[in-house]
Parts: sequence; structure tokens; C-alpha cells
Amino acid sequence: MAKNKFHDGPGPSQRQLRVGEVIRRTLSEVLARGDVHDPDLNRMSITVGEVRTSPDLKIATAYVLPLGGKGQEDVVQLLSRNKGELRRVIGKKLGLKFTPDLRFRLDETFDRLDDTRRLFDQDAVRRDLDE
Repeated sequence: MAKNKFHDGPGPSQRQLRVGEVIRRTLSEVLARGDVHDPDLNRMSITVGEVRTSPDLKIATAYVLPLGGKGQEDVVQLLSRNKGELRRVIGKKLGLKFTPDLRFRLDETFDRLDDTRRLFDQDAVRRDLDE
């Protein structure tokens, strides 16, 4: 069976999902409370939509978006600049042997939802769906 370029296997394991969710919740709490020693980061309200971990749990990619969408250029840079401190906090909470290396990406889920809504609003698509 050939591998699909979009899927490397059966999907994330229960452990990956569980660790990713604990990291997401912890990051959200830390950012909401302003526990990071960076005033630039503490001024922003950041939504952590999802955290995906690699199969070996050594890398965790957090998909983030500033509230209201303003400051998208800065949010990833600010989080990356403070990833050592964030990693320490997460390490204490997780209790794993190794704390995953954190990576940050913009969460584009909402943009894709808007694109999908625009598609469904097109007359040709609506006509096809009604048939």
C-alpha cells in the first residue's frame, strides 16, 4: 500500500492526543494569566486552537491565533522568543521524562472555514446541493 502524502499512518495515538491537549490547556492558562515574563506577550490575548505532537512526543506544534486576528505577524515570534520559559512550565505540568520542543504556527482553521462558507454561498454550489 503506497503512502498518501497527506497521511503518514493511521493518525495520532491516544497518548499523542492526550499530551497535546494537556499542552494546549496549559499554554492557554499560562498565556491567559500572563505568567510569562515578557510584557509584549502578556499584552496579547492568544487563542491556542490545537497542539499536535510528533509520534515520539519530542516535538509539539501549537496552532495559535491572536484574539481578533490583530498581531498575527508578531504572535509566533513572541511565543518562539519565550519558548524556553513556556517549555519549563509545561514540563512541570506534564510530568513526562522529556518535555517536547515547542513550535508555534498560525492557526488558519478560521480562514479555511470562511473560504468554505464562501464556496457554499455561490449560486452554482447551492444549486448543486439542492438537487
